Amino acid sequence: MRLMEEARVIVHTEFGGGYRRIVFDAPGIAAIAAPGQFVHIRIPQLSQEALRRPFSIYRSKGRELQVMYKPVGRGTHVMEHAVVGDVYSLLGPLGRGFPVDRAGIFPVCVAGGYGVAPLSFLAEKLECPGVVFIGGRKAQDILCTEDFAGLGWDVRVATEDGSVGEKGLVTEAFDRWVAARAPGAMAPEIYACGPERLMHVLTERAARHGWQAWLSLDRPMGCGIGACLACVQRVRDANGKQHWARCCTEGPVFDSKELVWEAADLKKASTN
Repeated sequence: MRLMEEARVIVHTEFGGGYRRIVFDAPGIAAIAAPGQFVHIRIPQLSQEALRRPFSIYRSKGRELQVMYKPVGRGTHVMEHAVVGDVYSLLGPLGRGFPVDRAGIFPVCVAGGYGVAPLSFLAEKLECPGVVFIGGRKAQDILCTEDFAGLGWDVRVATEDGSVGEKGLVTEAFDRWVAARAPGAMAPEIYACGPERLMHVLTERAARHGWQAWLSLDRPMGCGIGACLACVQRVRDANGKQHWARCCTEGPVFDSKELVWEAADLKKASTN
């Protein structure tokens, strides 16, 4: 189910690391939004343009729907000047989110950069806390650590320049944790969002260990409703037959066993 809703800005603040947070009064969408889904936003000052902009849902509670963004393109630079009382047209919630009814699991979240936003929302909905790995190039790229810590999660941070947490890639921190696990420890169930290279690595790791992994793919989503085919990803069905899936409708969250990557990508992932 998706709704078109005229949503009023009720909070707009800096978030840290160059990111900003907007809270919308959007009771219809907020009531049905799930972690991993997104909204398509029409920016009033750019209303003459056909395409909306997709944003992951960072929080949804009561009447409030929150998104996090970084001013990097024309649309987000315009959004940077939004003030309380501005009205935006929201379409959502869109896409397939993370499963949250997985009882009796040990959740492990792995986030690259802004990919931590939907995982923070997910952590609120899961039955029990687990371990979260948050990676970025530098300290300013590390977001939402307080969100997870406040929910009782074990927070592990990695930065490429070593300015906070472990030095190196988030996948390296994840691999060290895997290697240090006690024999017979409960198998983790992985939830991840971030750049494609991270998805390659986690697909390979999940297959190697026989773990369940749910991966959110970042694709350009022009229409958000499956019409433009700009966000396709090759997948396989239960019978092994391959086809193209639209990330905005069949995704953005996929079971890692569904995803079909180039063999070279998975080979490279296995050595990282």
